[in-house]
Amino acid sequence: MMKGVHFLAIVALLSLASSFVSAFDPSPLQDICVAIDDPKSAVFVNGKFCKDLKDSNANDFFFEGLQNPGNTDNKVGSNVTTVNVDQIKGLNTLGISLVRIDYAPYGQNPPHIHPRGTEILVVVEGSLLVGFVTSNMENRLFTKVLNKGDVFVFPIGLIHFQFNVGHSNALAFAALSSQNAGVITIADAVFGSDPPINSDVLAKAFQLDKNIVEELQKKFEYKN
Repeated sequence: MMKGVHFLAIVALLSLASSFVSAFDPSPLQDICVAIDDPKSAVFVNGKFCKDLKDSNANDFFFEGLQNPGNTDNKVGSNVTTVNVDQIKGLNTLGISLVRIDYAPYGQNPPHIHPRGTEILVVVEGSLLVGFVTSNMENRLFTKVLNKGDVFVFPIGLIHFQFNVGHSNALAFAALSSQNAGVITIADAVFGSDPPINSDVLAKAFQLDKNIVEELQKKFEYKN
């Protein structure tokens, strides 16, 4: 009798656990989605509205131009060409997207995070120093120099970077596990937010003189 009770208790616990697994909230597909009681005033949903299947066609799943190099004539010496649900509408709900990253000599894709996606990157030309940092309290750096044909993974939500260590241009492609993985470039977000973060907060957080913080804020000032 006791064995039967134990068995029923185990079944009940497993059933309860499985119900928790199936009851989690879906992953967000935009930065924020504030609830609203009046659906007529709603603007965004978690993702995109779906086109009627009979109105869909091959062009909804097509993008051209990824063979064209991006313009790397900028402060960081890189350019990211994004192919996500905004470019290919058929990616909606499929949980995947793609980027092409061009690097000038010694250019970089500066430290950033993707809040909604893991990234897997393959080097097509050149050599890249890449890495990611784990979360507090370890803040452990995983880093490697990649050459043509090498692949590296950046886990979701972790700060990561790529730096062209070669004397010539470099090229990489990366897939992300979200139709809209999002990107937060650390320096831009911290020193270039709109409106600016209080300089006293940043001076204490980074253990810097307030004047240095204000200079950095001028460099990264948000320009609409």
